[in-house]
Amino acid sequence: MSVTGNQRQIYLRLVASLRPHFRTDVNLPERIQKLLAREKRFGSRDRRLYRELIYTTVRYLPWVEPLLDQDSERAAATVAWLSVRNKATASYRTELTSGWPDCPEKLSNKAAHLEQDPKVLLPNWISAECPEALATKELDVLNRRAPLWLRLQTPDLDIVTDEFDENGWSWKISPIKPDAIEVTSESNVTDSKSYRHGVFEVQDLGSQLILETNQIEAGGHWLDACAGAGGKSLQLSRMLGTEGKLAVHDIRESAIDELLKRAERAGLENIVIPANPTQDHYDGVLIDAPCSGSGTWRRSPHLKWVTTTEDIAEFARVQLSLLEEYADCVNPGGQMVYATCSLNHRENQGVVASFLDRRKDYAMTPPFRDFGYTPSPLGLNILPARYDTDGFFVATMRRR
Repeated sequence: MSVTGNQRQIYLRLVASLRPHFRTDVNLPERIQKLLAREKRFGSRDRRLYRELIYTTVRYLPWVEPLLDQDSERAAATVAWLSVRNKATASYRTELTSGWPDCPEKLSNKAAHLEQDPKVLLPNWISAECPEALATKELDVLNRRAPLWLRLQTPDLDIVTDEFDENGWSWKISPIKPDAIEVTSESNVTDSKSYRHGVFEVQDLGSQLILETNQIEAGGHWLDACAGAGGKSLQLSRMLGTEGKLAVHDIRESAIDELLKRAERAGLENIVIPANPTQDHYDGVLIDAPCSGSGTWRRSPHLKWVTTTEDIAEFARVQLSLLEEYADCVNPGGQMVYATCSLNHRENQGVVASFLDRRKDYAMTPPFRDFGYTPSPLGLNILPARYDTDGFFVATMRRR
């Protein structure tokens, strides 16, 4: 058997072991990682190949599953054709798809070639939660891998770009945010000297825009109530400056530990960990709430198939409770910034409407900047297609 033929059989074996979990396991990425790690004969390029093929299978699951049942070799060739061409996949992809036309750039062209409906690549419930996601331009982007975005933590762009140029990594600056860089070639940026010295952080451009939609004054005292590992925390810390102070809180100690490591690497010294964050008052509170993650389908395509409408309702309940828990911590005149990485109306505008109905001392504030998106009376949807990002939502409410 040829090398490619053997790789195809390994791919089909891996998919067969994972397939019972594609629509049920919210922790599927960890399952995939452990499965590949158990294969001791795999080198790093093998793992990159099979990871790309498995994630492509999950991304296009409604197209691929029938082929797996009917013609496994055709299924493998189709997945190879749909996968991203890179160093790990190039020869495999070429051999399995020889004679096929070049893979079209647009999802709609792929769908036409395979005689498939592209809308089935999103769950049925999205039409009620976010009908905009079914527009052709959004579908095209939502079903492609997300790019790699960086946020600079220095005014000196050359520190980063000179090293990238030396390594042969291509890049471009965002047209809307001069301290955001998209890396457009294969690269391991976290192995770079500039990363180790805290000169940049890996952060999706859409995530970076959330805080930029608000007018945050240097010197303020803020709380990041759901800080996680700190992507937005580090950005907010820099916006507040050396005279400001940022309290960070998360129920996961491991996340706070990672945040503090990143803050130390970035040289940020205005971050504190309060013993009880609700016992203080702040000029602003950021609630980057846990959510369904529908805005991250490009990176986590399994969430399309494991998330239910019941899950969405439960997330909305938790999100509203977080807003209510921290509402009294905001100083009069201060801001409550609510954000999710969800596309779903119930988790976004629905939660904001419920909160404002209960708390008459809060009122919506229009975005300081909207970056070309269309604000609604209850917040701003950051949809992926405009700037090739993940999807987000942000709403700013000011306490009267």
